[in-house]
Amino acid sequence: MADDSERTIEGDSDARPAESSVGRHPDRGDNAETAADPEIPEDAIEEAERLTRLAREAAVTEAAEAYRERRADVVDEHDFTARVREEDDTLVLYPGEWIEDGVVQFEDIEDTDRAVEVSLSGPDHGAEWETVEERNREVIEAVREAHGQVHAANVRAFADFMGNHYLKPVTEATLDEREEFLTEYFPRNAWPTREQESIVTESVNLVVDGLDDEVPGT
Repeated sequence: MADDSERTIEGDSDARPAESSVGRHPDRGDNAETAADPEIPEDAIEEAERLTRLAREAAVTEAAEAYRERRADVVDEHDFTARVREEDDTLVLYPGEWIEDGVVQFEDIEDTDRAVEVSLSGPDHGAEWETVEERNREVIEAVREAHGQVHAANVRAFADFMGNHYLKPVTEATLDEREEFLTEYFPRNAWPTREQESIVTESVNLVVDGLDDEVPGT
């Protein structure tokens, strides 16, 4: 798993918006905290969270960095900057004007509610993800035993995609999700070998159509 090099916010350990100063988001429950009417749209907040989780789970450093760059582009469109606050595992989106030389200038901030906070360790998401990941590991092992390591590596990439994007086991992928994985995620984020590329469609078909007798519970 790649290291998230942005987990620590410079100058944030002793001066950050107090929990009481940040409102609960009405649509995201207790796992997200933000102003009642954030300046950055909800879909951009969700995409920033998704890309942050993908960066954490990426198997290679290059892929993790690509996710963080995409996250930066998403929030920059709304003049925000994304950071991960390490001490409480929270994604924080700051208005761009709060940042000077890469450091959040809290002493100059009058309205801290403009920041958006999303917990990255909410128990509901974590428990569900662990269940999906356990199921996917069973499938990967079945593929490895029946069809070899190269197919298993492709299914590992497929599991990363399905778990992080859709919180679903690979065996429940829809046609659209399979197509998205094959045409968008795999070539951009899996860093496959030529051998992997040549058989990836077969690998996906194996887990969706061909493992009923090899994986318990299918």
